[in-house]
Amino acid sequence: MNHVDLKEAITKGETSLGIEFGSTRIKAVLIDRRFETIASGSYEWENQLKDGYWTYDQEDIITGLQTAYREMKQEVERNYGVTLRTVGSIGFSAMMHGYMAFDSKGELLVPFRTWRNATTGAAARELTELFQFNIPERWTIAHLYQAILNQEEHLPRIDYVTTLAGYIHWLLTGNKAIGIGDASGIFPIDEATHNYHPAMVKQFDERIAAKGYPWKLEDLLPKVYLSGEQAGELTAAGAAILDPAGDLQPGIPLCPPEGDAGTGMVATNSVRKRTGNISVGTSIFAMIVLEKELSKVYPEIDMVTTPDGSPVGMVHANNCSSDLNAWMGLFREFSEAMGFNVDSGKLFSVLLNKSLEADPDGGGLLSYGYLSGENITGIDKGRPLFVRSPESSFNLANFMRTHLFTAFGALKLGMDILTANEQVAIDRILAHGGLFKTPVVGQKALAAALNVPISVMSTAGEGGAWGMALLASYMINKDLEEGLDDFLERKVFRDAEGVEIAPDAADVQGFEAFMKRYQAGLAIEQAAVDHLLENGRG
Repeated sequence: MNHVDLKEAITKGETSLGIEFGSTRIKAVLIDRRFETIASGSYEWENQLKDGYWTYDQEDIITGLQTAYREMKQEVERNYGVTLRTVGSIGFSAMMHGYMAFDSKGELLVPFRTWRNATTGAAARELTELFQFNIPERWTIAHLYQAILNQEEHLPRIDYVTTLAGYIHWLLTGNKAIGIGDASGIFPIDEATHNYHPAMVKQFDERIAAKGYPWKLEDLLPKVYLSGEQAGELTAAGAAILDPAGDLQPGIPLCPPEGDAGTGMVATNSVRKRTGNISVGTSIFAMIVLEKELSKVYPEIDMVTTPDGSPVGMVHANNCSSDLNAWMGLFREFSEAMGFNVDSGKLFSVLLNKSLEADPDGGGLLSYGYLSGENITGIDKGRPLFVRSPESSFNLANFMRTHLFTAFGALKLGMDILTANEQVAIDRILAHGGLFKTPVVGQKALAAALNVPISVMSTAGEGGAWGMALLASYMINKDLEEGLDDFLERKVFRDAEGVEIAPDAADVQGFEAFMKRYQAGLAIEQAAVDHLLENGRG
């Protein structure tokens, strides 16, 4: 679309706006009808530990919202000479889970408790046992029930409980709405009704009946919406909050607010059944869209949903690339000591490509990149570890392959529950993250780990705010009866460039051999936790 056409599209409101509240950045992305980014804005922020809880200040939430919008608006003015007065549709997303509780006047009763808080262990265990459904510590219902166990003073005054995305949406529309993906991190969802699981809601109310609170759980929770449905419109008060300059007009339709897991699935075209996406960074998580719910409860698997309501099995490992990056730093120090200054891109490229020359199993070497504890393997503290036997083939290629393989080790154990125990079929997985900037190597290792074709797409770096803008666009631009999966496949990603790598049989066998060593060696890792003190001395 040329400059003149874009200017006209912006003026007519043939656009969609997505704003996502991430853990370190709030980002606004405005897209056109071809799903390309027209303008963006952002606001950096950090969570704070206050009175024992990780939180973001309520004023900072509003300041960040306004700043990200204003920067995007200014970019539109600079590039197109247009003052932004309307858009076709808006959607908000944010970090999932957490706890925001309000009274009947709309006042926040306690500071926002984020997903990061590990203060709800007792509640999560009791609810998992009660529901026979895995309730992770970060879920909203775990926060609410822990407050009940703690007999907190604010409980009788609660009128509404929601997530961060739900709060922003309510503030700007007056509608207590939530997208089903975000809702699935508040309370378990019944796949048949696309609503909170009624039997579990009843169990919860019965469990707390003796407390005598003047509310039932269903009265507190936002209404669940599916992608494509309209979940309210921008009020005059909401427009004034979003754009204090007063240019933005009310009446703009809003799609359901979503969680960052849902926008990640949308941004990677991973909402169709039998597909999934894997995000690789400091931690690593996989989200696989299931054809049916799992047969039993697994503490390693979170059950959430896509924005259109399909069940998703989520495997989250706390550790991935941090230890690999630390070794890269050591090799950088060595090269500098030898008088060679190597840029980061070349350092990673050379060393990661070296792993392609390795023995299939990594030559008998073993490492654990546990900078923090690892829930999937039951290790509660971080102790990065590298170990070998005298018979191991200790060379650079095997060393690099071992550290690449171990980055996927814990994830592999969780994924095996889905594929081996539950016979979950996966046609393709799309991977994204910095590790894949070096072509082929990371994809090849991940394909070996999971024995599934791994794709990396050029659009995978667009991020959750773009994914939220796509959901807003889907609401107003979908054809009649067009599902979200078809909309993404046929329209958004039709011409997307990507590279798919299928698993190599020798690599798959090599990874399986490595994993036998990995599982057998967990006792060594536990011994490191038991005997190596926090500062490494003792």
